[in-house]
Amino acid sequence: MDHASLTGGFTDPPHQSADAFRAIMQAMARPGTIRDVAGAVPPAPQSVAAGTVLMTLCDPETGVHLAGGFDTEAVRDWITFYTGAPLVATHEAVFVVGDWDTLDLAPLPIGTAEYPDRSATVIVELPVLEAVGATLRGPGIEDTAPLNLPEKAAFQGNAARFPLGLDFVFTCWAQIAALPRSTQVS
Repeated sequence: MDHASLTGGFTDPPHQSADAFRAIMQAMARPGTIRDVAGAVPPAPQSVAAGTVLMTLCDPETGVHLAGGFDTEAVRDWITFYTGAPLVATHEAVFVVGDWDTLDLAPLPIGTAEYPDRSATVIVELPVLEAVGATLRGPGIEDTAPLNLPEKAAFQGNAARFPLGLDFVFTCWAQIAALPRSTQVS
């Protein structure tokens, strides 16, 4: 474990984690809205937003899978040090972090009829996060909300499985937006 793994955590954990939790919940409750988050400064290539989400929501019982270029020794050590979350295979993940091109959604848990909440949340790192592109409809959206998604078909298929499915958090630098499985995409 190197020095970078021991730096970049919350400097004021009670306040920063509460602020981050509120922003994450607001993003989930209002799909398509873009929120600022701050607090964590993880090693590259992970963004401030992705690191803040993981520090806020993960603990030693929350398996994390890192996809593609996000699976680095520095990021693994940082997550382990700050959250205690175990690093797991894709099919065991509660949280998955990666960019869209390296994510494999097929093996991720989507919940069961008895426990639909036992599904994965996918943190998708994007180069830009904007309120343009796909049209979102559903709970938490008054009429429609726009959001730049990496594609539409995967999210349309995910919504068709509701109440099963994956929840998504999109991150870019220090911003997040969310797409719960209940959101319709067109």
